[in-house]
Amino acid sequence: MVTNYSRILVCYDGSKYSDGALRQACDLAKRYDSALTLIHVIQKTKKSDLLAGNEYTQILRKYAKSALVKAQKIAKEQGFEPKIVTKEGNAANEIVKYSKTDKTDLIVVGSKGLGAVLQIFLGSVSSKIADRSLCSVLIVK
Repeated sequence: MVTNYSRILVCYDGSKYSDGALRQACDLAKRYDSALTLIHVIQKTKKSDLLAGNEYTQILRKYAKSALVKAQKIAKEQGFEPKIVTKEGNAANEIVKYSKTDKTDLIVVGSKGLGAVLQIFLGSVSSKIADRSLCSVLIVK
């Protein structure tokens, strides 16, 4: 079986695990001459909207922007000008949905992210992506 990863989607949340995932994705993108897309999902739930309101969402949007600037800098250092995507909603669902519309060949995600406390309630985002994705998923530790 010949594998060609022409479109790589990197899930980036600003954690050290997503930094590792991004660096691994850049290595693969060099090897396969791939297009690189960075995605950050602002994790929104009905409970977070109800309890924290619009101010909380604004803080998350600001954080997403700064995290993606950091990610873009890392990618540029590796020789890439990645496409940047920000979504809002359930992280795993939004990533899988975007990967389908973008015809992604490989999703690269860190094994853990910033939301260690949320994982108790929501489950592991990387596990959900691996379960639901139509393409290959690389989980980087």
